[in-house]
Amino acid sequence: MHPGAFHSMGADELEELGQGINSWWSVDSFARTLSGPSWRDGLVPDEPIVRWAGSPDLWWRRAALVSTVAFNIRSQGGKGDVPRTLAICQMLVADHEDMVVKALSWALRELVYFDPKAVEGFLNEHEQVLAGRVKREVGNKLRTGLKNPRKK
Repeated sequence: MHPGAFHSMGADELEELGQGINSWWSVDSFARTLSGPSWRDGLVPDEPIVRWAGSPDLWWRRAALVSTVAFNIRSQGGKGDVPRTLAICQMLVADHEDMVVKALSWALRELVYFDPKAVEGFLNEHEQVLAGRVKREVGNKLRTGLKNPRKK
């Protein structure tokens, strides 16, 4: 929350702070507070996030996806970044680890606000490999605006 400290952070400092992420809550806190906003604001280049997406560690893969959320949440400064968001999603499209699947769904659902046609195209292009949860939740978001619409 300290602007001076935040703006002095680079990729090395970010990865040092991320050492030991090992649960959904530690990853989501790290990615929503540090890595995503740092990437969105140009303090960190694409390279570390892309490397995390290719990591054998599921928590770093999740961190890559959750980092894209910062680009696409308008209330927190996101202005949309279709290419970067879809590039990370593309890297993890066939990953069926539950924590990664949930993050992929989240990343795509946040992007719906900025470019629903791009998200729909992504779903169609990868329909054969996407986890059912991603297809269901993102499809619901495209159709109804909700992740899980209530049935009457």
